[in-house]
Amino acid sequence: MSTSDSTPPAGPSPSANEASRVTVEGTRPAGMLAQEIGEQPAALERQLLDGRSSATAVAAAIRSRNPQCIVMAARGSSDNAARYAQYLLGAHNRLLVSLATPSLFTLYGAPPHLAHAAVIGVSQSGRSPDIVAVLDEAREQGALGIAVTNDTSSPLARAASHCLPLHAGPERSVAATKTYTTQLCALAMLSAALEDRPSRWSELARLPELAHQTLLLNAELNAADERLSASERLFVIGRGFNYATAFEVALKIKETGYLVAEPYSSADFRHGPSAVVGRGFPVVLIAPSGRALNDVAELTELCRRRGAPVIAISDARAALGSADLQLPIPTGVPEWLSPLLSVIPGQLFAVSLARSRGLDPDNPRGLSKVTETR
Repeated sequence: MSTSDSTPPAGPSPSANEASRVTVEGTRPAGMLAQEIGEQPAALERQLLDGRSSATAVAAAIRSRNPQCIVMAARGSSDNAARYAQYLLGAHNRLLVSLATPSLFTLYGAPPHLAHAAVIGVSQSGRSPDIVAVLDEAREQGALGIAVTNDTSSPLARAASHCLPLHAGPERSVAATKTYTTQLCALAMLSAALEDRPSRWSELARLPELAHQTLLLNAELNAADERLSASERLFVIGRGFNYATAFEVALKIKETGYLVAEPYSSADFRHGPSAVVGRGFPVVLIAPSGRALNDVAELTELCRRRGAPVIAISDARAALGSADLQLPIPTGVPEWLSPLLSVIPGQLFAVSLARSRGLDPDNPRGLSKVTETR
């Protein structure tokens, strides 16, 4: 099992494109999903360079309307990006953020009142009818509608009055990776534009290099341990900003490895689900430095007493040192940006775990790139 828990030695910083080559053409097994995981530093670099004007314009529109709340409409990985927005816009912009219930708009024909809200639809393809329906209703009620999508010609983009384009580039693997991290980046840029503090933009500017370092730190990741590859179920635990990461990593594991991967907040986990933990029941702990670190990392002792293997995604030496499998991220990452980095080892872990189980993560059964729900 991997034991690395420190950042690479200082030296010349490679470009984001070089980061992709290091990851894909080095020790990592070939495959479309692995390749696109390696493209994330370059995608984040494009998002920061090309997306700032859009983030600034959308922030100005939100300020001019002064909405009482933000309503996020999304499905799948995009729904996990919306969970990140709940903490991000809440902690940094003091905005009340709720998740839309698209079935109220489509199945039940009973949409809530949206006139005093800003409604943000998040969809990689922009083609899911139920998410478009939420934006259509927002427009009908006179609410501010914003699309976050990788396709600016999509129905979602057309339904919105403003768009935060993703600059992920074409994503061909079924399991989303770079569109997810660029969604997080676009939302983080919107939050920074709303707050208008230069220090937040300076922290954002470091993301491509930090993502590159994260790939290097996990270049030798191997999830072929029998306790992991033979298991049919596991927990993924995070809290605060990384509650969203727990959901996204669990989704990647389900999609590619066909395991029952259950995501929880560490707080909710203690309210019952922890009773299930035992031998042969791995637990992934997502515990970057920040206010939620100790609460998540303290679960390691419970797992050890019960004989459950622990996989830790963290920059903290103590959290990594007590884990059976260490998935490090660079040190010094602000907590509000840690989900953009902590998800990367989770993606790599999902790929490695799928391969150790004899599965092809590029061809998950029964799934397609675009899922259109109604």
